This record gives sequence, structure tokens and C-alpha cells, in this order.
Amino acid sequence: MTDTFTDIIPAQSLFGRLRANAPDAWQSYVCHDFIKQLGNGTLPEAAFRHYLIQDYLFLIQFARAYALATYKADDLRAMRQFSGTVHAILDMEMSLHLDFCKGWGLTEADIVAEPESRACITYTRYVLDCGLRGDVVDLQVALMPCMVGYAEIANRLMASSDTRLDGNPYRPWIEMYASTEFQDVAKAEIDLLEHTAQTRGGDARIKGLTEIFARASRLEADFWQMGLDLAK
Repeated sequence: MTDTFTDIIPAQSLFGRLRANAPDAWQSYVCHDFIKQLGNGTLPEAAFRHYLIQDYLFLIQFARAYALATYKADDLRAMRQFSGTVHAILDMEMSLHLDFCKGWGLTEADIVAEPESRACITYTRYVLDCGLRGDVVDLQVALMPCMVGYAEIANRLMASSDTRLDGNPYRPWIEMYASTEFQDVAKAEIDLLEHTAQTRGGDARIKGLTEIFARASRLEADFWQMGLDLAK
């Protein structure tokens, strides 16, 4: 691929500033070897299958986290958007994930029979803890590297000369997250953080929010590493 990289994150947005404040953590996530191998089609099948299983278990916990965000929100706009995300995860994304898994010989029964990995537990419980200890902005910053990061990863892959789509078994995954529909959802998350942070002193909290952002990004990187370690 040789398309131009499309950066959907405005540099002056709160999310853009957090990304700029934690470049090493963010790069460890969006440029991980798991992603590079997925892009060129060399990722071991065992690594991807393990990722698919854990990602479904991960979605269960993220639905809980977005439900907590609905409770923590101060206004109806935010409550409706968070609630809509819970609905999207439980009633749409998880079904789509299962349909995708069928192509890899995995059923829902196979998936739910698997225990959560340490990487999955560590990341999702960290997010929930941020929400329980802090406010809605703390929770959003812990949540958002997932969705926004996947959007950036897909855009990076679509723009990279190392990405091979023809004959790549992971092409549907790349195109799913590069789709306009998913990109629009990620943009809406960035906009919502701007909205909630306005009344929660976001600018005065950059240091603490950067720490949350950096840790969440590194925990995302650990999630990729989990798959590569299994393949070894």
C-alpha cells in the first residue's frame, strides 16, 4: 500500500495533546510487531486466533466500562453517546466479532470457555479502576486508546508500503477498522472527550491524564505482545 496516512486526531484536541505527551507509549502500541506482521500477512495464525478469543472477552469488560461512563457522565449528550456505545458493543460489535471468528473456526462456546489472559485482565480492570477512582474524563482517557488507536492503526496500515492486502488473511480485519463507519465512531469519541473535559478542568489535569493515557497505551501494546508470545 502507498496511500497517504490520514490522521483523524486533531493535534490541538485533548486527545491529540495526550498523544503528543506520550509518544513512546503510543508508538509501542500503534507500531507493534503484531501489527506489522498482521499488515504484511506473516502473523502466525495461532497469535491471531488467541487475540480473537481475548478480544471478545475484552469487549465484555469494555461494555461494563462504558456503562460506568454513562453513570459518571454529567449531561444527556454524553450519557446518550456512552449508552449508545454499550448497545453497539453488546448488540452489534460482539455479533460481528463472532461472525468474524467463525471464519477462523471459533464458536462463541469455544471463546467463552477460555479464561481471560493476564493481559486482558490487567488492561480492562485498570480501565474500570480509573473510572471507579476518578471521574468521567479519567475513564474516557483510559478507554479511548483502544478505539482511536485501532482507527489510527488501520490508517497506518492502509498507508504503509509494507502492507500487503492481496492474499493477506488479515485483510478483512484491516479493512473493517479502516472503514468510514469505524473511523466516524473514533472521531465521535475524540469530540466527546473535548465536550466532557470542558467542564472537568481538562487543561489543568494534563499531567495526570497523560499518565493514564500512557499506561493504557502500553497495556494495549501488552495485548498485542500476548499474541506474539503465545505463537512462540
